[in-house]
Amino acid sequence: MPKKEDKNLIVGYESSDDAAVYKISEDKAIIQTLDFFTTMINDPYLYGQIAATNALSDIYAMGGEVISALNIVAFPEKMDMEILHQILKGGAEKVHEAGGVLAGGHSIHDSTPKYGLSVTGIIHPDKILMNNNCKEGDALIVTKPLGVSIINSAHMIGECSEETFAKCIKQMTTLNKYAAEIMKNYPVNSCTDITGFGFLGHLYEMLDGKYSAEIIGKDIPMLPEAYRCAGDFIITSGGQLNRNYLQDKVDFKIKDFPLEEIMYDPQTSGGLLISLPSEYAEELLEKLNKLEIKSAVVGKVIKKQEKDIIIV
Repeated sequence: MPKKEDKNLIVGYESSDDAAVYKISEDKAIIQTLDFFTTMINDPYLYGQIAATNALSDIYAMGGEVISALNIVAFPEKMDMEILHQILKGGAEKVHEAGGVLAGGHSIHDSTPKYGLSVTGIIHPDKILMNNNCKEGDALIVTKPLGVSIINSAHMIGECSEETFAKCIKQMTTLNKYAAEIMKNYPVNSCTDITGFGFLGHLYEMLDGKYSAEIIGKDIPMLPEAYRCAGDFIITSGGQLNRNYLQDKVDFKIKDFPLEEIMYDPQTSGGLLISLPSEYAEELLEKLNKLEIKSAVVGKVIKKQEKDIIIV
């Protein structure tokens, strides 16, 4: 792995942070990230929106603002080009909603469609939010309910309602911009967005081996029907990978299989996980809950224990 030889590379290979950050002046740094994935929904326009929202999220998790984006596209030669048009339309709308400029991109032919963005953001070097800088006593806030992959899987086999699936889509296409704008007014110590590693995986990264976390199981926000679906063993391979990696790091004091699956569940375009001094938690939560998608305080950072994460 390359060494960080440039003193202006503030965030690079050394950590598993959400994006790279490069200082360009005393009061300005650029944030760089990219993300793309294969289709996970039949509607190409919504797929474009979801993939773009997911890619843009890393900028908000670092505390920054989006300034520009480039499309990343893989598309089969023989597939209807109108499908590609709808994917790109959905993505472009989300870049514009973020306040950024869509400045081009690159495409290749491939057997299956893939889409995402390379995104550039901007931030003051002193205001960067790292994903591993939480402090003992911090409250932990989640800004979107969990269970996205479980609900997507359930919908594919007709095991959840259209109403619940619509809520899942709404969540995946809602920018973390709005929660991040509120978060900036508080002394946040650490932030990350919850994506493929699930809630527990991203929390484990945040603790960075220096602290543990106590999570209140009943306070975990989840999409409607996610708990029932998980209880019916409608679960994902990604969730099982997360479980296999993390199970010796997590102590479930309560025996609740559906809750476990929801906490291991990979999220697509998930919410922010925020760590901040506990005295600010209720005020921040009140402001966040003026948004359409509701947030929740789910636990706190504690002194290092035998297990990294304790669910009570």
